[in-house]
Amino acid sequence: MKYLYFIFIVFIIYSLSACTPPSKQEEKMISVSIDPQKYFLEQIVGNKFTVNTAIPSGSNPETYDPSPSQMVNIGRSQIYFKVGNLGFENTWLNNISVNNPSLKIIDCSAGIKVIADDHGHPNGDPHIWSSTKTALTVSTTMYNAMIEADPKNKDFYLDRFKNLERTIQQTDSIVKHYLSEAPSKSFIIYHPALSYFAEQYGLKQYSIEVEGKAPTPQQIAQLVKKAKQENIKVIFVQEEYDIKNAEPIAKETGAKLVTINPLSYNWNEELIKIAKAISDKHNE
Repeated sequence: MKYLYFIFIVFIIYSLSACTPPSKQEEKMISVSIDPQKYFLEQIVGNKFTVNTAIPSGSNPETYDPSPSQMVNIGRSQIYFKVGNLGFENTWLNNISVNNPSLKIIDCSAGIKVIADDHGHPNGDPHIWSSTKTALTVSTTMYNAMIEADPKNKDFYLDRFKNLERTIQQTDSIVKHYLSEAPSKSFIIYHPALSYFAEQYGLKQYSIEVEGKAPTPQQIAQLVKKAKQENIKVIFVQEEYDIKNAEPIAKETGAKLVTINPLSYNWNEELIKIAKAISDKHNE
């Protein structure tokens, strides 16, 4: 019932907005799902487009329901860059595209190998922005879409894309530097959002959450054992999740609890922060 009511509201808003001539700014809007995508895209498009983020910072992209105003902004966009397999996208994008058939949807996961995930993501890990390698693939997909959509500004986008590429490469170098000094090649995280990061840099990610659910006492005991065996120094907790199940593991092992935000707009700073924490150099 709630779903039908929401769709009805969106239909009314779309109908009303169709009667109003769009402003110049609205004609130049493009949308993304999350803030890391916004970071990549804004580095490419500069002031040529306004980049709208569908899922606000601090929200869970697996369960988030957009407001009617956010749906309208998406519907007014020329392009929507989806991550590829977030819960929000699977639930809402079909409805949005039906209401706005001219909306071009670009899948940022194109060309990225899916990492199998047994922690609550049945179609594989959706966190494709969490490594420098995959971030460059996402950015390249965005750049190609923009020069196709706006070829007259191709040179402008190319210059900015090259700058973004250098930033990604510099981030990769810094991350490698810190990880080379890490006391352990393993880490614990509440929600497994760093699979691509772990794969790229030869790390092992242990998740506290199991199939999207809180762990049992037996599972916590197993993590404590692994942490001691593998000299794990850090347990990552995300802002949108409850940390109470991470605290007993930290207490038993001496590992440091570090709050991270994989959905941060400051994508490069967040990856460097994660690498520092794994290397046990939190304060550098």
